[in-house]
Amino acid sequence: MADDKSGTTDEQTASKDKADKKPVFEDEKAIETSHEITIGERTLKYKATVGRLPLKNYAPDKSEIEAQVFFTYYAAETDKPLGERPLTFAFNGGPGSASVWVHLGALGPQRVVISADGTLLPPPYKLEANPHTWLTETDLVFIDPVGTGYSQAKDEETAKKYYDVDGDIASIGEFMRLFLTRYDRWTSPLYIAGESYGTTRGAGLAGYLIDRGIAFAGIIFISTVLSMQTIRFREGNDLPYALYVPAYTATAWYHNQLAPELQARELTELLKEVEEFAFGAYTLALMQGDRLGAEARTDIVNRLAHYTGLSKTYVENRDLRIEHWRFCKELLRDRGVIVGRLDSRLTAREGDKAAEAPDFDASGSHLRPPFTVGINDYLRRSLGYVTDQPYMVSGDNVNGSWKWANGTFTETTTALAAALAKNNHMRVLFTCGYYDLATPYTAAEYTAAHLGIDASLLGNLSFTYYPAGHMMYVEESSLVKLAEDIRVFYAG
Repeated sequence: MADDKSGTTDEQTASKDKADKKPVFEDEKAIETSHEITIGERTLKYKATVGRLPLKNYAPDKSEIEAQVFFTYYAAETDKPLGERPLTFAFNGGPGSASVWVHLGALGPQRVVISADGTLLPPPYKLEANPHTWLTETDLVFIDPVGTGYSQAKDEETAKKYYDVDGDIASIGEFMRLFLTRYDRWTSPLYIAGESYGTTRGAGLAGYLIDRGIAFAGIIFISTVLSMQTIRFREGNDLPYALYVPAYTATAWYHNQLAPELQARELTELLKEVEEFAFGAYTLALMQGDRLGAEARTDIVNRLAHYTGLSKTYVENRDLRIEHWRFCKELLRDRGVIVGRLDSRLTAREGDKAAEAPDFDASGSHLRPPFTVGINDYLRRSLGYVTDQPYMVSGDNVNGSWKWANGTFTETTTALAAALAKNNHMRVLFTCGYYDLATPYTAAEYTAAHLGIDASLLGNLSFTYYPAGHMMYVEESSLVKLAEDIRVFYAG
C-alpha cells in the first residue's frame, strides 16, 4: 500500500480517524406507536414510546450531552386525564442489568413465553400478550441505567461517574426529572418498582428526590436488598448466615431433602419454626464464636443439619456457617446436581462434581436466552427502534467498574427512612420469594425491622410472599398472585 507524503499509510490514517471519533450525542426524537391487547373481555389500548433522554452537563460554559438513557414508556388510553393517572418508573438491578427482566417478565404488556416453572424452553423464543400487566393500574417507564440496554456515556472516562452508588442515583433522578418535564407528568401520582439492586437504587432515589421536591406515592421492592451487610458473606459478618437459614430450609423442603416429619409440614408453618431457631439459638451460638461449649455446639450442628438437609459432618466442617454458593453445590451433590441461586427450585448439572461451589447459577442460565431474544426482536420489530448497537442485557463493564459506598456494605436504608419521615404518605411493598438465595425474604424482613422509623409509619410497610425465587414472576402462579397484590397496592 502506498504511503502519503507525510509517511503515513492509508490504514494508519483510517485507524487514527476512528480513534479520534467519539459518539456524537444529539437529542433524539422518540418513536411512538399504538397498540392494544385483550385482557379477559376488556381491550386495553395504549401508546408505547421508545428513545433516549440526555444527561447533560449544565455548567454555564458548556451544555453538552454526557450520556443518554434509553427508556420504554407505556401510557394507557383511559378516561382519566394523563396527569391524574399513576406513573411507575421501573428498573432492574445488577447494578449492571437492563430493565428487560421486569419489562418482559411481569410489568409490561408483552411477556416472554417461558415454561410455567421458569425452566428453559427450546428455541425459537417469542413474546405473547401479558394479561397480568401492571398497565391496567399504572402507566410505566422502564429505565436502562448508563452502561445497560442502549444507554451509554460519551466516553469511558465519563462513564465512571455513573458507575457508583451516588452517581447512579443522581443520574436516574435527573432522568426522572427530565421525563416528568418532557412528558407532562409532574402531577401524576409517582411510584418506583425496583428489583434486586434496583431496590437499593429505589430506596436511594426516594431519599434523594424528596429533597428536590419529588415525592413518591409508593415503592414496590421486588426481591429486596437495602443493606449489603444482610447478604454478603464476609469474615466477621455473621448476619447473613442466620438470615439465609430459612431459605435453605425452603429449598431443601422443595427438593425433598428434609427428614420425613419436616417434609410432611406445610412450608410456611415450618419456616416460622426455623426462623425462631435461626434468630434465636443459632444467632446466639454464632455470636459466641469459640466460646460456644461442646454440648451447645453439638446441639446447633444437629439442628442446623436437620433444617437445611445438609450432613452433620458438613455443618461441623464449615464451622456452623453455610455460605449460599456452597449450599447450592452441596445440597444435591449426591445426585450430581446444583441448585440455583436466583431460584433454588431450578437445577443443573456440571462437570466438576467435587468443586466447593458451582461454576454458574443454575437458574440464571434458564432465562438469559429467551429474554435476550425477546427484547432485541421486540424493540426493533414491534416498537420501531432500529439500531445496530447491541442491547446490553447485562453490562459486565458496569459490574466490573462499580464503586460501592461504605466499602462492601453499601446501604440505602437511611435514605428510605428519611423519605418516609419527610413523606408519611409514601407506602412501601416488599415482594419476596421463598426460594430466593440471592436476596432471601428474611433479609428484607430484617431490614424493614431496623429502619429506625417512627412507630406511626410501620403501617406504611407491607409484605407479600411467593412460592418462587428472586424473579418470582417467572413462576406462573406467582405471576398471577403478584398482579393481584399490585392491584391492591395501587388501590391504596
